[in-house]
Amino acid sequence: MMKFFIVYIAAFFLFSCHHSQESIEKDVKGIAKEIMTNAKNCALVTIDSLGVTHVRVMDPFLPDENFTVWMATNPKSLKIRQIQNNETATLFYFDQKTGSYVTLQGIARIVNSQAKKDVFWKKEWKDFYKNRTTDYTLIRFRPNNAKIISEKYQLLGDPITWEPSSIEF
Repeated sequence: MMKFFIVYIAAFFLFSCHHSQESIEKDVKGIAKEIMTNAKNCALVTIDSLGVTHVRVMDPFLPDENFTVWMATNPKSLKIRQIQNNETATLFYFDQKTGSYVTLQGIARIVNSQAKKDVFWKKEWKDFYKNRTTDYTLIRFRPNNAKIISEKYQLLGDPITWEPSSIEF
């Protein structure tokens, strides 16, 4: 009877550890999406040919289930050339109201498909892009990892190293 009890306790412990790790990751993803949604805008960081980083504010679409983010820009903009030369990029979302942020590191690619441009269009952009065929292109960002800090949800990072909670994609 005692052996059965020990095996039962061990199995319960292993199941709950696995389950809670899965649950925590799911919760962190949900928290990250909430922060990204509330932040509305993000900062896109690209790297030029000299290794210098460039940051600009973007009006992204909400992330999909895989955290892929779509953004629009002028095809003649500097960020297009930088992404064509080095696809490594970072997105940074900050929600000032909750003191929370999400940093996504990954790969940005230029997408000039008219079908995609029709899907990823905001009517508020009509004054920025007079000709949706020639003056407008997309950036598709696919993350490799995410770092999350949220005071609201007490995701405050490691107390010693300050390393934030993370998600690997």
